[in-house]
Amino acid sequence: MSLKVLGLSGALTHDPSAAIYIDGKLIAAAEEERFTRDKHAKNKMPVEAARFCLQYAGLKPNDIDVVAFPYAKVSLLSGARWHFAKRYWYAPERSLEAIFNGNRRYRRNVKRVRGLLEEIGIDWNGIEFDAVEHHLAHASSAYHLSGIKEKTAILGIDGKGEYATTFFGYGEKGEIHKIKEFYDPDSLGQLYASVTEYLGFEMLDGEYKVMGMAPYGDPSRYDLSRLIECDGRNIKVNTELVNTVGLRRYKEGRKGYYFSQKLIDWLGPRREGDIADDPYIHYAASIQKLFEDTSLRLIDVYLGDILKETGKLVFSGGGALNVKLNQKILELPYVEELFVQPAASDAGTAVGAASYASWRRSVPPETMKHVYLGPEYTTEECIEACSKHEDKPVFERIDDVPGRAAEILAAGNPLAWCQGRMEFGPRALGGRSILGCPSHSGIADKINEQIKFRERWRPFCPSILDTIAQDMIQTDHAAPFMTITFNVSEEWKQRVPEVIHEDGTSRVQIVSEETNPRYYALLKEMEKLTGNGVVLNTSMNRRGEPVVCSPTDALNMFFGSDLQFLLLEDLLVTKQTA
Repeated sequence: MSLKVLGLSGALTHDPSAAIYIDGKLIAAAEEERFTRDKHAKNKMPVEAARFCLQYAGLKPNDIDVVAFPYAKVSLLSGARWHFAKRYWYAPERSLEAIFNGNRRYRRNVKRVRGLLEEIGIDWNGIEFDAVEHHLAHASSAYHLSGIKEKTAILGIDGKGEYATTFFGYGEKGEIHKIKEFYDPDSLGQLYASVTEYLGFEMLDGEYKVMGMAPYGDPSRYDLSRLIECDGRNIKVNTELVNTVGLRRYKEGRKGYYFSQKLIDWLGPRREGDIADDPYIHYAASIQKLFEDTSLRLIDVYLGDILKETGKLVFSGGGALNVKLNQKILELPYVEELFVQPAASDAGTAVGAASYASWRRSVPPETMKHVYLGPEYTTEECIEACSKHEDKPVFERIDDVPGRAAEILAAGNPLAWCQGRMEFGPRALGGRSILGCPSHSGIADKINEQIKFRERWRPFCPSILDTIAQDMIQTDHAAPFMTITFNVSEEWKQRVPEVIHEDGTSRVQIVSEETNPRYYALLKEMEKLTGNGVVLNTSMNRRGEPVVCSPTDALNMFFGSDLQFLLLEDLLVTKQTA
């Protein structure tokens, strides 16, 4: 009898998603925001994502055996609730709630899951409900999907789950073992997010903007070490400045922030606008260095012995999307292999909860080799979308899509590329991408200013052929998911300058023919035309919007920008000329 597991995320009111495993095989996974067109889908449950997963898997609601959710009860005997209460003594209503009603959010989450299941037709009494501890879901999404068979160190850094914020452990023979956890408010992820808010960006969305700003600053200009104490084994965040709740919060009108007025008094007014200027670029550089240094110090203490034994590390949680930290981790002398869960944020906990539920029912989940797990559309469906679209796109069917795409790119034009199944997770990996020729001067600025409408100092990343990877980034380490930055060789810095960041690094996606044959063929054509098997690759969305999902989404984005070329499956779409 086969095992069918539906994983759902959304436990922490952002980035809800759904995933389905059948007998250990990940059939489908998608974020709710892609269907509702509401970025991060805050305070929503993954209703449409779950419907898609069921439909794609060919399952009826009553076929599901297990529903897994990444949020569990926390015992009053656990140190987590008492730590939270003690550290938030200055907000007594928070402290008392942790002690006397510490599983309120768990009960609320169960109620929300039951409501979702009723909406999509799954009988609560006909399934097993598996409440997986949040950081175990993160850990499973990295360890069980990594394909690593040896004993493996496991790292998790995020804002927080139930109460835990940082996880150190190891996996062996499928079993996940905890070594150490830190609890709210002592959170590296929340610390970084608090400074993200201070630097003028939205929490849960702007952390990568801070990371992109950091190389323009000097981390030695400002010492931010008073934000956190670290004695090597423990951390204590300074809640008088950051990770702040209650009356300590700095407010602008009715909006409260996760930092205090004291931070403003110390560092100056909160940054506004799109300019990366002094002193804020230096603050960004300093918080990035503080985050890296603290993380590396704790990794050495809690995982160093395991890493010296095996050299294998897997990483998940929102902190795992900090690609600069990942580069520093990989550069540690005792780390030989680093697997970063590509959907590392809370969206990935749908996969994590489902994979963990599958494993503990003696059905081990398969290795994750790609993230093309969302919807796909036929060329005929794309023709229908074009025919119905109000902007009356001009379209023609193309026989050689990779060849025509390479010609457009080599001529210096940006190109929207909507092909195959949509990616799961935050990175566009050749399914829903905007592409450019990285040897063509000015293409990055053109895409930033005319298409993406985003801050001009933010970097773009390359997709590259597997055959040139070692020459370009001087390592044979795997990099299929754009989750690690690498130092680029001097020759390739000159060859593809539009995808090299200020610090000489690049967040590379190495493309294999096996996982995305059409995208690989495009890179081969680019190599023929330009000498470089590389394209600039950024997600197909405008600022503040989710990545596109359907052909109609792609057309709406196309006509809402200065893009002139869209490849929609086998269709080349252009705009009416006057």
